[in-house]
Amino acid sequence: MIVDKVIVNNKAGLHAKPASLFVQRANDFKSEIYIKKEATRVNAKSIMGVMILAVQKGDEIQIEATGDDEKRAVEQLKLLIENRFDFVDEV
Repeated sequence: MIVDKVIVNNKAGLHAKPASLFVQRANDFKSEIYIKKEATRVNAKSIMGVMILAVQKGDEIQIEATGDDEKRAVEQLKLLIENRFDFVDEV
């Protein structure tokens, strides 16, 4: 199992389009992937689960993956968040 933490810095947090992009990317991997905010842990491949977390700008989340591509999965999902989901119109 690989676990890493990241601060969500995009304006919208993990809502609507960012959540959709995150879930799409998570589904590119074979590993089981979960994200955790405080005490709540959800399946990162489920849009409903991700939305339930209500992640806002400045929140820290934990990404964990277990499986053949676990390291790559965590790295890529963390990079997606750090790059603000490639949104160019945000500061």
